[in-house]
Amino acid sequence: MSKKSTPQASQRKILVGGGQTGAAETTVEVWQQQEGSHSIDMATDNIATETAVALVYNGVSHVVMMASPMNLEVFALGFSLTEGIVDSAEDIYEVQIEPVEEGIEVLLSISNRCFIKLKDRRRNLSGRTGCGLCGAESLQQVRLPVSKVVADFAISHRAIDRATRDFSNHQPLLGLTGAVHGAAWCNVEGEILQVCEDVGRHNALDKLIGLLCQNKITSQAGLMHQQGFLLISSRASYEILQKSAMANIGIIAALSAPTSLAIDIANQADITLIGFSREDRHVAYTSTQRLLA
Repeated sequence: MSKKSTPQASQRKILVGGGQTGAAETTVEVWQQQEGSHSIDMATDNIATETAVALVYNGVSHVVMMASPMNLEVFALGFSLTEGIVDSAEDIYEVQIEPVEEGIEVLLSISNRCFIKLKDRRRNLSGRTGCGLCGAESLQQVRLPVSKVVADFAISHRAIDRATRDFSNHQPLLGLTGAVHGAAWCNVEGEILQVCEDVGRHNALDKLIGLLCQNKITSQAGLMHQQGFLLISSRASYEILQKSAMANIGIIAALSAPTSLAIDIANQADITLIGFSREDRHVAYTSTQRLLA
C-alpha cells in the first residue's frame, strides 16, 4: 500500500537575500517505508549552494573555484596566503565581490611585487576538484615548496578528543544541508574558537585562515604565534597539509584518513598529523612529540 501527497510546483529560493548564502530551499519527494507500506510525500529540503567563484588579481583571472558563496573576502585572503600569491594581508589593497551571470568574481588589487611574482609563476589553474589540482601546467606546479613549521608546544590527546566531540555543534550549515565541510581552529585545551564551512574542504580551510588573519587572531604572517590546532571534517589531503604548512599550522586533526602525499608533506614540514579523529579514538601519523598522554 502506498500513498502520495498532492504535488506542489517545484520552488527554489535563497534563504537570505543576494545569493550570498550557503543554502537554498527546494521542494522534494520523500519515499519512506514503515510497517510494510510506503509513502511518497512532498517536503522542503535545504540544499548546499555551490557557485563558481573566480579570483581575479589586478584585472587578470587566475583561478575559478567551486565554493559556497559566503565569506568570500576571507576566502580570497586565505587562498592568496596559502597559495603563496601574497606574503601578508598588507599585500592586498582592495577586495570587491561582483556577482556575474555565471557566478561570482572576487576582484583583488595586490601589490605590484606580488603581481609580478604571480605572473612569473605562470600558475594557470582552471580550478580544483575533490581529488586535487586541475589545470596545472606541469607536475612541478602541483606542490609548492614548504618549510618546517615553527610550533614548539604540545597538546593532549584529550584536547583533540574534546574538540572532535564538539565539532558538529559548530557546523550549522552541515546540520542544515548535510553537504559541506568544516575547518575549525582550536586552542590547546580543545576549545573550538572559530569554524568556517564550505562545499570544498580546502575552501573551508582558506576561509578559516583568512578569517583568523583578518580578525588579527593571529599574526599576518601565519599562525606561528598561536598555540592551537586545526580540526578538519574531511580526509587529510595533500592540499590541506600544503596550505597548513604555508600558514605555519603545526598540528592537524582530520576526521577521516590521511593520504600518502599528505603524510609526506607532514614529514617534510614537521607537522603533527592525526587522522580518524573520532570520539575516544584517533591515530597519530607524524611528529608525535607534540602530543601529551
